[in-house]
Amino acid sequence: MTVADLTRLGAADLAALVAAGEASAVEVTQAHLDRVDAVDESVHAFLYVDHDGALAAAGDVDARRSRGEPLGPLAGVPLALKDVLTQRGVPTTCGSRILDGWRPPYDATVVSRLRAGGVVIVGKTNMDEFAMGSSTEHSAFGPTRNPWDLERAPGGSGGGSAAAVAAHFAPLAVGTDTGGSIRQPAALTGTVGVKPTYGGVSRYGLVACASSLDQAGPCARSVLDAALLHEVIAGHDPMDATSIDAPVPPVVAAARAGDVRDLRVGVVRELSGEGYHPGVEQRFQEAVELLE
Repeated sequence: MTVADLTRLGAADLAALVAAGEASAVEVTQAHLDRVDAVDESVHAFLYVDHDGALAAAGDVDARRSRGEPLGPLAGVPLALKDVLTQRGVPTTCGSRILDGWRPPYDATVVSRLRAGGVVIVGKTNMDEFAMGSSTEHSAFGPTRNPWDLERAPGGSGGGSAAAVAAHFAPLAVGTDTGGSIRQPAALTGTVGVKPTYGGVSRYGLVACASSLDQAGPCARSVLDAALLHEVIAGHDPMDATSIDAPVPPVVAAARAGDVRDLRVGVVRELSGEGYHPGVEQRFQEAVELLE
């Protein structure tokens, strides 16, 4: 399988290849790092790429597999991390020069759970400064471009995470959402983004924009991949006073079932696309008809 093939696969497929020994986690990670090195100069999705750390983490996954140890459902899969979550020893800036050079001494709970699951963090993604913005044009380190059209914005504040997934730098990313910072970039980059229920994912280690609204959540190229990531990072955390002490809903099973026939979907007519770009309005109406 070529490098291009590996970077085009989704998270579930890559995890299956690694688990079966058909590709090593190091091969998968190197393929994505090579693509980042080749393409990200024009996209600027990343503020920091952790080549050594990512390859070391991937090597650990391969070693665990060779010893016959059980692997998590996303073990060996590369992931891009929004630069608003702390990662021990890795530069964390929140898109601001105020924090330039800061290397946190601890992991956010989300990061700890990713590490425990064998997910390979390849780097920290660009964002509007301190998550205050909707285009990722207001990072102190320069804007992120939309991979589909470099003259357009990818949305924000987590445009770096969405752009990384859309550009095939990683099949997964973690973003944070206060008032749309995962969902709006997903809409503008053709990816899947979810803001979990408040308290569903720990906020410990998340540099707050608005602590009563912030939630970390998954970014992916498919609903199944987003669900798989959610189940890795979600769950009760005593380090977060607002964390929900309840089982994580079985979102992976729901995604695999794919049955939406019993769902009732509301359409807000005042936001139905009237006055939008004709292509946007057409796609909106097509989506409504598909759901009907």
